[in-house]
Amino acid sequence: MAKYLVAALYHFVELDDYESLQQPLIDFCEQRDIIGTLLLAREGINGTVAGPEQGVRELLDYLRSDARLANLVHKEAWTDVLAFYRLKIKLKKEIVTLGVPDLKTAEMVGEYVAPEDWNDLITQPDVVLIDTRNDYEVGIGTFKNAINPKTDSFSQLPEWVEEQRKPGGVLHGNPRVAMFCTGGIRCEKSTAYMRSQGFDQVYHLQGGILRYLEEIPAEQSTWIGECFVFDERVSVGHGLARGDYQFCRACRMPLSAEERATPQYEEGVSCPYCHGSWGPEKMQSLRERQKQMQLAQERDERHVGAPMQSMKEQKRQRKAELAELSRQAQKQREAKDKGQDQPMAC
Repeated sequence: MAKYLVAALYHFVELDDYESLQQPLIDFCEQRDIIGTLLLAREGINGTVAGPEQGVRELLDYLRSDARLANLVHKEAWTDVLAFYRLKIKLKKEIVTLGVPDLKTAEMVGEYVAPEDWNDLITQPDVVLIDTRNDYEVGIGTFKNAINPKTDSFSQLPEWVEEQRKPGGVLHGNPRVAMFCTGGIRCEKSTAYMRSQGFDQVYHLQGGILRYLEEIPAEQSTWIGECFVFDERVSVGHGLARGDYQFCRACRMPLSAEERATPQYEEGVSCPYCHGSWGPEKMQSLRERQKQMQLAQERDERHVGAPMQSMKEQKRQRKAELAELSRQAQKQREAKDKGQDQPMAC
């Protein structure tokens, strides 16, 4: 059985005190060896975490104990390898950046469509099917007949929508629109944006691609390819089985087996997307890093990031050092008060 539980979660809700939630969450996760990334903003929470099953489930219960997060959405997957290298809990302006001020996502979200009803909707001829993800994500898999806006970031979507509303564009005349994304969060915000712009028949895939791949059998699926995920699994397929893609450690592009077989690919150093982009010093640094990663792997150690226990020890040590500096500073102030100036230890 796989050792680690991965939980992708999000919830749009007003969190006026989101800044005060950061440190308690850090402490809670560190105590349970949970790693990954959580984003906190006034508009809600978003992220993916991984760790021992008990710890992850305790975190979900802890979050939902806040009445505002009682309806928190999450999706699970299992993995044999840690999906992240460290814990990061960040404060942000938006939990997913669209760049549209004062958008009331929770109030304006489009109509949810369950995975079992999705195929019927998107095969209707008057429905425009839009993939809201970035171009490199679409490149490894999408739904049949989906439109790729070819965006490099989610914040470019409003500009694409505005362009496509013009005569000749796929959104001219405010047609029925179906939108989808990896786990559902970008769909919620993009459909809210579409409704704020006057589109009155807007739908999105409930639970995103991940839920669709989990629930819909491959023989009934209209999904083509694999689904990019933002962790060390890189991609998943039907049943959320780990896919064949791997990251280029130099530029972080997802690479297929065919791309890894090209002359431009050097593990940890370059790939067809970044080959020729690095100078001699950078190339040397990348090769040295790859060498150290391979050595660590041979020793069954983690090179990138530290084990949680080590991170805790480093944190304790740093706190002790700061406490000692504080004591020395206090002694120095007391000595000055007595006219006995003493040097401060460093």
